[in-house]
Amino acid sequence: MKIIKRNKLRRGGFAGLRETRLVMSPNLFRGHREAGTSTGIGKFCYLADASFLPYGETRMHTHKEIDVISIMVDGRIKHDGSMAGGQELLVDDIQVQRAGSEGFSHNEINPDNAKNRMIQLWMIPESQEEPAAYQKFHAQAGKRTRVYGGPTDQGEVFAARTVIDVAHVDAGDSISQSGRSLVYVTCGVGSSDGETLREGDLVDTRDIKYKAETDSKLILAYEL
Repeated sequence: MKIIKRNKLRRGGFAGLRETRLVMSPNLFRGHREAGTSTGIGKFCYLADASFLPYGETRMHTHKEIDVISIMVDGRIKHDGSMAGGQELLVDDIQVQRAGSEGFSHNEINPDNAKNRMIQLWMIPESQEEPAAYQKFHAQAGKRTRVYGGPTDQGEVFAARTVIDVAHVDAGDSISQSGRSLVYVTCGVGSSDGETLREGDLVDTRDIKYKAETDSKLILAYEL
């Protein structure tokens, strides 16, 4: 088991947000990877734990041939852009934006006079010729929600061999995943294989079984 601790990594940011990057794939970032970050798993190439400043925003910018997953942890976001502009993201909302070959532009805006918190992941799509598309999910207490990845014969999520689940685990309950996985604890405290895990810990392990000591929220990345 390898544990990367958010608070031991460099805190950076741009425009109206501050962020800590925990996953930076060498295939994408090449010589620009930050020290101590994970290389990812499968098509999962980037994870940043970000806080927007009061009334902060990313400013309008573009993406192409990347899938962008945004998970709200605290506060809210106003989403503006070329896809699904006008959406509002509240706590436990998840938006998935597929840039595809045509690309998209977006600006994520904190409308409040208080900091918020959002986790952003990037996925390299299986095919480089997919059309741009938008999906939105909501993670519920005590449940595990698939937000990305799965077979091609379903339409609930974007098909991919690399899967992203968002899991809410009540205190005293457990969650497990076979094989290798990257698991990020966004909220709560728990344990796995004798190790205490808490908010801000990214775990690279096999056959994880996480037992929640307090109500916990996890992001799980693994391959089918």
